[in-house]
Amino acid sequence: MSTHWAKIGESGTIAGMQIMVFVQRRLGRWPFQIVLWPVILWYFLTQGTARQASQRYLVRIDPQLAHRPAARWWRSYRHFLSFGSALMDKVEAWSGAIAKKRLRGDGFDRFSSTIEQGRGGIVLVAHHGNLDIANSLARYHPGLNMTVLMHTRNAGKFNLMLEKVTGQARPDILEVTEITPVTAQEMAERISRGGFIVIAADRIPMSGERMRALSFLGDQARFPEGPFLLAALLKCPVYLLSCVRDGHHFQIDFTPFADTSALPRKERDAWIADAMQRYADTLAVTVRRHPLQWFNFYPFWLNDSGHPNDDIA
Repeated sequence: MSTHWAKIGESGTIAGMQIMVFVQRRLGRWPFQIVLWPVILWYFLTQGTARQASQRYLVRIDPQLAHRPAARWWRSYRHFLSFGSALMDKVEAWSGAIAKKRLRGDGFDRFSSTIEQGRGGIVLVAHHGNLDIANSLARYHPGLNMTVLMHTRNAGKFNLMLEKVTGQARPDILEVTEITPVTAQEMAERISRGGFIVIAADRIPMSGERMRALSFLGDQARFPEGPFLLAALLKCPVYLLSCVRDGHHFQIDFTPFADTSALPRKERDAWIADAMQRYADTLAVTVRRHPLQWFNFYPFWLNDSGHPNDDIA
């Protein structure tokens, strides 16, 4: 059985991360990129699970890579480089160093308009692009009530380092393993006050329960049911938020996805099934546009778990 993503340990130390941040902030992005290449190469060569997961994913984007091992490895290395660059974008976002003029798309205005309406909801996100850029929008709205549901253990060192080097506290974070009826009620109250609950909908839960197999990039993949069940239970608007790097700029999209306010209980299961597949279809479109910015470096598809047709090594 494949290792769950949350149990894949961190590599590196806070000191090493701080050196990378120092190069980025004091010397600029190009010197940082030069330092990044060998660091990422070491990680690429030593992290077999992440490397294989990357290549399996890229083959689904471009099937010809299955027969071109050299090209597949090179694109996978570029996939890792993209991840390293995204980490530094995260530092900039936490530092408040992303100027508004670098934000493209109408997502910022749509997000602002939704806040002004005073009606909160659930915001579904994915590990595509850099959501910390989008989350930094909150600094333009000091009164915004936003809670991020996430699994923080896997990124503990990096989160600690971010707090040290930027002097900024983490956003309001609630670990997904701690959701109880009490916390669900708290989330409902936050939404009723115009707050937003941000949750990733492309990571399977720790327990392995509440998953559904969906069609994604031409094959069956496991998606968590939890975010959609939560949306159905809380009876609120549901939005999609994404942010991808496009050269020196960031494309932000914020769009309505559903509204469960009037969803009858008897239609809940059907709505969840339909919403999950619509989400997977939408994610497939976005990752095809920017394939090197989807950062799920663990076995994701059903046949990534040791089945005979899983032949990418």
